[in-house]
Amino acid sequence: MARILLSLFLFCLFSTVIHSQENDSIMIIYEHSKTLKEKATAAVNLYKRREIKANEDSIVKAREREPAFAVYRDNYFITGIPLNKQVSNKTADAKFQFSIRQRITNSVLPFNSFLYLTYTQKSFWNIYDESSPFRDTNYNPGLGLGKHIIKDNKFLGTMFIQAEHESNGQGDSILSRSWNYLSCTGKFFYNPLSSIQFKFWLPLVDGGANRDLLDYRGLFDFSFNTLSPNKLWWFTATLNPRKGPGNINLNASISYRLSQKYNQYLHIQFFSGYSEGLLDYNKYSCMLRAGFCIKPDFFSAY
Repeated sequence: MARILLSLFLFCLFSTVIHSQENDSIMIIYEHSKTLKEKATAAVNLYKRREIKANEDSIVKAREREPAFAVYRDNYFITGIPLNKQVSNKTADAKFQFSIRQRITNSVLPFNSFLYLTYTQKSFWNIYDESSPFRDTNYNPGLGLGKHIIKDNKFLGTMFIQAEHESNGQGDSILSRSWNYLSCTGKFFYNPLSSIQFKFWLPLVDGGANRDLLDYRGLFDFSFNTLSPNKLWWFTATLNPRKGPGNINLNASISYRLSQKYNQYLHIQFFSGYSEGLLDYNKYSCMLRAGFCIKPDFFSAY
C-alpha cells in the first residue's frame, strides 16, 4: 500500500508543478485562410520539410534556461484490457511510468556537449485482481552524454551516447530479469511539428533467466512523433524489429493536451508484441490502455 500511495503522490506532484517548457526560439507561423481550399493547403504545408533556423549559441542558451531537473520520458498512469485474450480481472491491468532526468553540466564539456542522468520506472499492476498485486516493475537508470546537431545555422536535432541498466529487481530469484547496454540515440526534427528518433544498443546480457532477451527486444527501434497544428494532439509510434523477418513490436499512442499552459494530456496507448515488460518478455501481448500522461516538451533535447 505504501508503494501505491507513493506512486500516486508523485504523479499528483508532477501534474501540478511541471509546466510545459515550449522553446520560444522555435515558432510556427500559421496564417488564417479564408477558403476551405486555402485552409487545406495551409495544413498540408505545415507538414512539409522545413528547417529550423538557429545557431549553436542560441540553442545552448535555450537549453541552459531549462530546468536542470525535469520530465525525461512520458509519465503516465493508464489502465486497459487485452485484445488477444479474454478480458477478466486477471488480464485487465494498470500500467504506469515515472521518468525523470537531471542535467549535470551545461556547456563546459568539449564540443558544447552536456552530461545528464536519467531514471525511468515502469510498473504493471493487476489492479482488478484479488489483493491487486504488482505483476512486474522495471527499473532503468542511465548516464548519458548529449550533443546538439547544428549545420549552417540550422538546428537538425541531437545525438546521445548513454550507459544504461534495466532490471526488475528480483535479485537471484528465478524471476530475475536484467541487462546492461550502451545505447546511441539520434533525434531529428523534420519540421517544427514532426520528429524522428532512432535508438541502437550494444547489449551485455548475462546467461541467466533472460539470456535470449534480444530475440524479443532486438537491437534497435525508431519512433515518429507529430503534433497537430494547434499543438493539442500528439501522436507517437515506436517500431522495434525483433528476431525474424517481419517481426516487429509496436507501441503507439495518441494524446490530447488539456491546456496550452501545462503539459498534461489524456492518453491512449496501444501495444502489440513482446517485451513490453521484463518479466514476461517472451510472451506475446496486445493491450489497449487509456488514462493520464505528463509529457516532456516536444522540443526537448532528450
